[in-house]
Amino acid sequence: MTETIDFTGDENIGVYTRVFEDHAFVPLNAPEEYVSVLEKRLGVEVVKTTIQGSSIIGSLLVGNSNGMITSGLATAEESEILKSYGNVMFLSRTMNAAGNIILANDELAVVHPGTPERVVEKISDFLDVPVLMMTIGGIPTVGMAAVATNTGILVSPGITAQELKELEEIAGELPIGTGTVNMGSSLVGTGLLANSKSFIAGSSTSGYELGRIEDVFGFV
Repeated sequence: MTETIDFTGDENIGVYTRVFEDHAFVPLNAPEEYVSVLEKRLGVEVVKTTIQGSSIIGSLLVGNSNGMITSGLATAEESEILKSYGNVMFLSRTMNAAGNIILANDELAVVHPGTPERVVEKISDFLDVPVLMMTIGGIPTVGMAAVATNTGILVSPGITAQELKELEEIAGELPIGTGTVNMGSSLVGTGLLANSKSFIAGSSTSGYELGRIEDVFGFV
């Protein structure tokens, strides 16, 4: 079965797509082959849409089984589409790239360290998880520096010992491991889609990188 794919020639599939346990959101121009691979590989219903008129859905949407968080600039039509698949929280217009600044699963969330505390509290209440404000490998856009599912967390290999310790304390027994995608990119969120069923990586991801992903998420 396909383990790697590109999005209309771009290996950074995580920028364009957001995957949850039962559904995934992709741009309107997503090729049918791309949609079919996601459906079969990840066991999801694929929904075509835009967010604030943009195709970079992976950068603008995040969440867990309790709901989705997205840009406050989403249109009424886009918002209704999202709401038909779950509860939705909208970020302010000044810091709205939810998929970039938030990493989340059903156990925890990590947010950009510059996120206002009142917003952090809202995120925690909405997703019903404890929230850490931190960088990963010094990268504040934590949603692109890591990928979190309910079976594991793959983080940038640049993660510091202190960052790892903080993440481990909140993650409990959930496996955490380092890895890269697309021949060495440490921004793993840009090139990896995953849920508890399976994963698919950007087209340039090497066999070694795929093996590491399988190991961290327990697919071996």
